[in-house]
Amino acid sequence: MGTYRGWGGPSYRVYGGGGGGGGGFGWLLTPVVKKLLLLNAGIFVGLFLLRFYSPASEIIALRELGVVPRETLFGFRLWQPLTYIFVHREFGHLFWNMFGLWMFGAALERDWGGRRFLRYFLLTGVGAGLLNVGVSLLWGGSAATVPTIGASGSVLGVLLAFGLLYPNAPILIMFVLPVPARVVVIVYGALTVLMVIQGPGSGVSHISHLGGMLFGLAYLRGGWLLQRTVGRYLDWKLRQRRRDFEVYMREQDERDPDRPRPDRWVN
Repeated sequence: MGTYRGWGGPSYRVYGGGGGGGGGFGWLLTPVVKKLLLLNAGIFVGLFLLRFYSPASEIIALRELGVVPRETLFGFRLWQPLTYIFVHREFGHLFWNMFGLWMFGAALERDWGGRRFLRYFLLTGVGAGLLNVGVSLLWGGSAATVPTIGASGSVLGVLLAFGLLYPNAPILIMFVLPVPARVVVIVYGALTVLMVIQGPGSGVSHISHLGGMLFGLAYLRGGWLLQRTVGRYLDWKLRQRRRDFEVYMREQDERDPDRPRPDRWVN
């Protein structure tokens, strides 16, 4: 994590990494997780080669593929909130993000299926990127012009989902201390909020961390809320139709009181 300046390249923010551990669900490599690992590793190798053979091209690639809030919005580089997810410049940054994706993402993919997991992974990452654009433009200064790269928006969204689905699953902090997944999510979320309140300047895009978790929560809880809202609406419509039908039947009875009246609710 941090702001890196090296090989004559630009200053840029990254997010992700840190010492962690794993839960007990992610040891098997699932198809979508495997492809995401290979894609991120391939882009990392490509940038590594550009660094030595064409440093100027690497700088251009970072600014084109990373999220640069001012350029994303005013330069109409609308692909950046997607492409930045797959860009890592330092091996440690790549390793920890991919480790988290592997440990927690495989469990979700096995439960959800590849298509739903990929949709969730991209949604949380893109959502984190968009929130980064909006908040960084409000902050102004270098926050609006420095590229942000890395997959942690998606990885933190995956961690959130893991904590909600497997709240008691142990996550080994520093590979030693087992802590329930729900506790890890709560503590990490609270620390991230505090970091965001402090504003930019640390070299780490905490707003992207928070964005991944918020969009993940909106997806997981929002779907339930939407289903409940739609269900209540349909129940209300059914009651309305039933009342309208009863009014119609009463009017028919008043017009023709001698007409036989069968049980109107039998079908």
